[in-house]
Amino acid sequence: MAKIVPMAKTVNTATEIFTSDVVIGLEIHVQLDTESKLFCGCATQPTKKQREQGQDVPNSRTCEVCLGMPGSKPVFNEKVLQYALKLCLALNCAIAPELIFSRKSYFYPDLAKNYQITQYEKPLGSNGFLTLPTGKKVGITRVHIEEDPASLVHPGGNLANASSASSVLIDYNRSGIPLCEIVTTPTITNPEEARAFMNKLIIILHYLGIFDEKNSVIKADANISIKKSGYIRSEVKNVTGFKEIERALFYEVGRQQKAVDSGERLVLDTRGWDPNKGLTFRMRTKETEADYGYILDTDLVAIDVTQDLLTQIKHEMPELADAKIAKYTDQHGISKLDAEVLAQEKKLAELFEKVSKKVDPLLAAKWLRRELVRVMNYNKQTFDDLLIDETHMIELLDLIEKKVITEHVAQRLLEQLIVKPFSPKAYVQKQGLGALSDNKQIEKICKEVIAENPSVVQDYKKGNEKSLHFLIGQVMRKTQGKATPKEVNEIMKKLLK
Repeated sequence: MAKIVPMAKTVNTATEIFTSDVVIGLEIHVQLDTESKLFCGCATQPTKKQREQGQDVPNSRTCEVCLGMPGSKPVFNEKVLQYALKLCLALNCAIAPELIFSRKSYFYPDLAKNYQITQYEKPLGSNGFLTLPTGKKVGITRVHIEEDPASLVHPGGNLANASSASSVLIDYNRSGIPLCEIVTTPTITNPEEARAFMNKLIIILHYLGIFDEKNSVIKADANISIKKSGYIRSEVKNVTGFKEIERALFYEVGRQQKAVDSGERLVLDTRGWDPNKGLTFRMRTKETEADYGYILDTDLVAIDVTQDLLTQIKHEMPELADAKIAKYTDQHGISKLDAEVLAQEKKLAELFEKVSKKVDPLLAAKWLRRELVRVMNYNKQTFDDLLIDETHMIELLDLIEKKVITEHVAQRLLEQLIVKPFSPKAYVQKQGLGALSDNKQIEKICKEVIAENPSVVQDYKKGNEKSLHFLIGQVMRKTQGKATPKEVNEIMKKLLK
């Protein structure tokens, strides 16, 4: 759980904060991983060479459309519709029969044409839901497509007071990048649920292949209100990072409760989040939808969402994490927790499905979910960095399954495989790492250990069970892990009696 920033003497713990009714709704903006922008051919990302050399020059990926020049005409990016439809289907939304764009008018430096092209009257997706790990369904009011505004830089200013800057710099490289906005119903009741929703959403995005976590951006606006105030809501804008969303929500609920308890009357407002200070700050009083003066965009014609297109998109949809969890538990008898961990990462799930066709699924689940992840974490690797593939894991687990090697030896092999792949079977043969199955030889080594540690033996006979673990460890060291702990344990106990 995120650390709670102290708010007031009456608010001490997360439990106390949420004893009264709290209503939270999220508006999440997901940058779609397309090569070109929403309404023009400008690149959404710098080239790999530019990124490596830090040469993403401001305003270099722009054109007359990005810059809102008079007479410029937007041309819709078809790939965006395909990606957005996949997201709508994954969130169980009803799909609109046509795609219609509107102009959201507001005057701010990040909009060269003084309006943002978005959807208003008819969102592409509506009335969907996302099921949290607890089983709770969070409603999805709408999923719609819109363009990202430019980014603003305030030299010399600070996050809470941009007006203190002497000037404002505008980078239109971001202007026109395609976004999907997901708006939830106000049914989230605490920050943990909000974070769980975001985690589940990011898993879906990865499975769909429409979001690049390294280069794309996902931000959330959170609408928060409490019963004490009569549900007067504040909107906290542009919070980046799941932990930050949780922190911001904890803070804002506490702030509102403190304000109401002190007699302050809350008003609708828009607030920013300062992650360094751990607090929200007022940016402006809250606008209503009517303030934006939405009108249909006359430069963009309605686009039919045909049944043929929907059929094509449904055919391209991957099996999502929830379906995989059900499959792993029902077909393979894997525990729900292990199944959830395996399905959480798409590449791990794909690796498991390939490996489990050749070895026992329970053994595969145990080693991929625990040992592989452990070794990767130790080496600070992600699945994008992983050099080994299913052939290495199948060979390694087959050696364990057939009791050619012990699990201890397999652990050491995996620690080497992760750095530089090789054939586990050939390596075991070459290094003589096969399991020690001769009980007479194991018994001989056990007797040696007993003779070398008389004081430890006496401690065990006096009832100190830890002494037995020490003796077994000495045998494992002498056999270089080639004896199974179970056999050593049985032989050692027999000898000590």
